[in-house]
Amino acid sequence: MDAKSKPTCRIVKPHHTYGGKQGLNYFEGIAAETVGSTGICMHLLTIPPGARAKAHLHEAHETAIYVLSGEAHTWYGDRLEEHVVVHAGELFYIPAGVPHLPANLSSTPCTAIIARTDPNEQESVVLLPELDALVPA
Repeated sequence: MDAKSKPTCRIVKPHHTYGGKQGLNYFEGIAAETVGSTGICMHLLTIPPGARAKAHLHEAHETAIYVLSGEAHTWYGDRLEEHVVVHAGELFYIPAGVPHLPANLSSTPCTAIIARTDPNEQESVVLLPELDALVPA
């Protein structure tokens, strides 16, 4: 988006996907890159059965997740010592700087809407490869 353009309302149709640093594919959504947002991004994510992300955190940005269908297991905490299962119709909040690793352990896809206070799609993602082995594959 041109820096000189006046901000305006926009529709985004999530047809295209991009590969996130976390190891999952996200549907293009609301972000600085697509609409010029300055304080938020929102994407659609479908985690295939058996898939999982890489352990990561978002340095200075909060994350809100609404699961539309399926369920996602998420390990979180400094050593991924905490575990929660988020089901369809539930919301999940991840504070800034909290390591986490989501996975779909079921036989059906899990689809969720993800919103972060970072307007850039991948800028604040910090991979934590030293934590990946703490969650069994």
